[in-house]
Amino acid sequence: MIELGRTQKLEIVKIVNIGVYLNSKLDNYNESILLPRKELRQEAFLGDEVEVFVYRDSKDRMIATTQTPKLVMGELSYLEVVETTKIGAFLDWGLPKDLFLPFKEQTCRVRQGKKYLVALYIDKSDRLCGTMDIYKYLKSDSTHKVDDKIQGIIYEIKDDMGAFVAVDKKYHGLIPKNELYGKHRCGDEIEARITKVREDGKLDLSLREKAYKQMEDDVTVILEKMNKWGGRLSLKDSSSPERIKGELNMSKRAFKRAVGRLLKEGKIKITDKGIEMIGKDEM
Repeated sequence: MIELGRTQKLEIVKIVNIGVYLNSKLDNYNESILLPRKELRQEAFLGDEVEVFVYRDSKDRMIATTQTPKLVMGELSYLEVVETTKIGAFLDWGLPKDLFLPFKEQTCRVRQGKKYLVALYIDKSDRLCGTMDIYKYLKSDSTHKVDDKIQGIIYEIKDDMGAFVAVDKKYHGLIPKNELYGKHRCGDEIEARITKVREDGKLDLSLREKAYKQMEDDVTVILEKMNKWGGRLSLKDSSSPERIKGELNMSKRAFKRAVGRLLKEGKIKITDKGIEMIGKDEM
């Protein structure tokens, strides 16, 4: 059987001027497909087997190619958007005809020139299309452990939950909303730390280091912000978590830890209006 969207070995059953026709021995030679002559890598003979990828051309005809696509059925790939339209987008997947990503299969509005993690599926019209709804393609059997550093790609963001991440392009990961600091979008590549391996094997992630390591960066952020505002910062213990996150891109808990560190080192003092540098001119 000839399988759309997969690489397979097919037999040459007919040779013509424009190329060769291929079929599968398992298909009783019911329907043959063309491999254009320009795709042949060596002299062709009847009965030869050729490894090809099967897709549809610009006229929706099944056709074979010896080129290697960037995406096949059952896998995920990080593909670039080459064009956006009102009904969807087109992705570069390494073949002459770009891959269509329908609007309804986008987990966010995509942008030309940016890459997104997608899977391949066959639509109701028997055409190959891309989808960003890749949750069902991910696994929960990674060997990663707590505190491991991982590489991932954000494929969906939900305000009430956080950012869904494909860890190593294979495994389920989630950055909970309370750990999602900074501006992040679908398609972003991230480095994160595993904070929890759930019973079902899914991974909770954080974009921040462990507290004692992250504190160094947080202290630097606070001092740089104070320097920018004349040695003062109108944030304190009573400031809302939302305001602290908005101004410093850190949690209230992280802010209080960093402020405690700066107080202990004698670099700041607490005032009615917030915090203030001590000996700014010497720093």
